[in-house]
Amino acid sequence: MSRQVNMVELAALGVLKRDGRRIVPALCQRLRVLIRSGQLQAGDQLPSSRLLAMQLGISRSSVTSAYEQLIAEGYLDAEHGAGTRVCRALPNVQKPSGMAITAPTPALPPRSASLAAVASAFNPLPAIPFAMAVPCGKVAPDRHWLRLRQRVLASQPAQLGSYGDPQGLPALREALCDYLRTSRAVHCEPDQIILTEGTQQGLYVAAMTLLEPGHTALVEDPAYGGLTALLTSLGITMAHVPVDEQGIDIARGEQMAPGAQVAFVTPSHHYPLGMPLSMPRRLALLAWAQRNQSWIVEDDYDSELRFGSPPFPALQGIDGERVIYLGTFSKVLAPSLRLGYLVAPPALKPALLGARILLGRGSPLAEQHVLAAYLKQGFFNAHLRRVRSVYAKARDNLLAMLTDALPWLTVQPSDQGMHLLLWLPPEMDDVAICRQALARGVALRPLSPTYAEPHHARGLLLGFGGFTDEQMSAAIAVLVPILEMARTPHR
Repeated sequence: MSRQVNMVELAALGVLKRDGRRIVPALCQRLRVLIRSGQLQAGDQLPSSRLLAMQLGISRSSVTSAYEQLIAEGYLDAEHGAGTRVCRALPNVQKPSGMAITAPTPALPPRSASLAAVASAFNPLPAIPFAMAVPCGKVAPDRHWLRLRQRVLASQPAQLGSYGDPQGLPALREALCDYLRTSRAVHCEPDQIILTEGTQQGLYVAAMTLLEPGHTALVEDPAYGGLTALLTSLGITMAHVPVDEQGIDIARGEQMAPGAQVAFVTPSHHYPLGMPLSMPRRLALLAWAQRNQSWIVEDDYDSELRFGSPPFPALQGIDGERVIYLGTFSKVLAPSLRLGYLVAPPALKPALLGARILLGRGSPLAEQHVLAAYLKQGFFNAHLRRVRSVYAKARDNLLAMLTDALPWLTVQPSDQGMHLLLWLPPEMDDVAICRQALARGVALRPLSPTYAEPHHARGLLLGFGGFTDEQMSAAIAVLVPILEMARTPHR
């Protein structure tokens, strides 16, 4: 026979606020907690609605409504002539006397550890010099963008309330196709373009489509940490192929992993070292893919930001049959737009689109409309010219500051992108230097963790995108004594 719950035992309900709109949800939640914690056990009888209403000082109808809600949810049973009880089908929770109930930590699947590492690796640095990928305020979308956005919001309210085409707005894919043909020498049709939320999502879509646990991928060494973390989380084996002054050495890669299914490359501007992939290496990479029926994922993350000359033509433009081309607007417009894209080989388009849909139904629709008009009306090309000018000046100024303040160190030559690489002697600990600098308000990224073997080379990545000359000068003044101190024991 079940024990009866008296008014004293229900004192844990406490005092409920006399808010008629919230009293029923509050009572329901209090009763759920008592049942889940084991203070109310399966089969326990609750007070009548009249008695509980008197105890709590609320209306009887509120108690009745709460009981009815919990009966519908399966927490309570109501039997004619027997009152209201905790559902007998619920498992009893054993509560040790005098001890609070704490849920045991659940066992986590093996992949959770690598995903937790990704979250840690992507913890953003503060927007202080020299944090990476911080856009300059001068390159924010201009008045033309703002005007077009107001027009879109006013003219298409019904359409903006829908999911839209998961592949991307047709008008944007058409405008983007025209842009890629003329500026990047990409061979594609609008139907080959799939909108993403940025390059990282494009990498994920490509990896999901092309690789399964146990497969092998060729990656550059050093490589973008977001890629290596992604492949690790998916259980993909990586062959880390050395990069030299001509880019990835694909002949070495084929020796290291003859059966590799995919090569992930940054041919226009290697990350993080900065050199382009030479033409002989490009042709060798394409020949490797054809010969082995493998695939190439071309990450073209910042090709528009080349200062001295036009951007390098895309690898995909030479032979797009086995190349997935990835691009983004995060670097040249704003990361918050969450607009990127991939160009799919026709044979892979259905699978890549399916993988993209699994990650979400599409990119923000209003911004797609605005970007389509921005491209078609020629504003984007004008914006790019302004962006290149601003970043080229920032790059030149930072290079001059580093040369003057640290003449004993070498800066990697670069005429593209939003960061410079400052090489360190191999005996200096770039990770420790970055920690010391961050504690003093300067954000740097160490080079060594981007290598498969962290002790292979040492250096510091300095982003110059969103910082004034005054900010960068002050940051270098902080950095110099840190580097001098690290250098002193080795003189």
